[in-house]
Amino acid sequence: METRIIVINRDKTFVKGLKYSLEQDDYQVETAFTIKEALGKVKKKDYELIILDLLLPDGNGLNLCQTIRKYSQVPIIVVTEKNEDISKILALEYGADDYVTKPFNILELKARIKAILRRVNMISPQIDKQSIKLDDFVINALGRKLTINGKNINLTGKEFDLFYILISNPGKVFTREELLETVWGYEYFGDLRTVDVHIRRLREKIEEDPANTQYIHTKWGVGYYFRNKKEISNTKQERKS
Repeated sequence: METRIIVINRDKTFVKGLKYSLEQDDYQVETAFTIKEALGKVKKKDYELIILDLLLPDGNGLNLCQTIRKYSQVPIIVVTEKNEDISKILALEYGADDYVTKPFNILELKARIKAILRRVNMISPQIDKQSIKLDDFVINALGRKLTINGKNINLTGKEFDLFYILISNPGKVFTREELLETVWGYEYFGDLRTVDVHIRRLREKIEEDPANTQYIHTKWGVGYYFRNKKEISNTKQERKS
């Protein structure tokens, strides 16, 4: 079965070249040049990956990214000439899975695409094909869904993978490097701030008070870990004794 990708970019020459290159690797590539056209296609068809520009004729690609995230967890790679840190941070905040600046090496982009698709198809089901029930959380690894007290929580692909790894290993501290390597893959050429951004977004979605976290904790100078209610209760009892 072919992997279907949609490239959303205003530059028709760039799109033509990228489409040709990806099709050489047997991807099925569709294109859109405006937000309106892109939304029409994304809502009607299922894509395995979206390659999105931030600068579009009829609006900001960040808004399109945010709109797609309201109803879909399809991986999104932002490919743009905007190389400011704030643009990258905002793209990740709005739900993008990766960020590539122009000019780029097409082999690097293809490596990132393969890493994302491999992770989406394999990472969670291989670890555990059963649902995880812990405290107020129910995680369906196959369906890649999370509920808290029966309420569905909409996570992006990388947010889900991060949370799955942490909750599957309560109390274990993962360094940023370990999380970057495990979730983003060996081919990912990113920086550690990417992990911090996704952790912050996770906290905003699952914690009652993100500023006073109950579940996802920081081990200062090391990394992050998940703490369940039983561990919290045991710690409180130890302090009293």
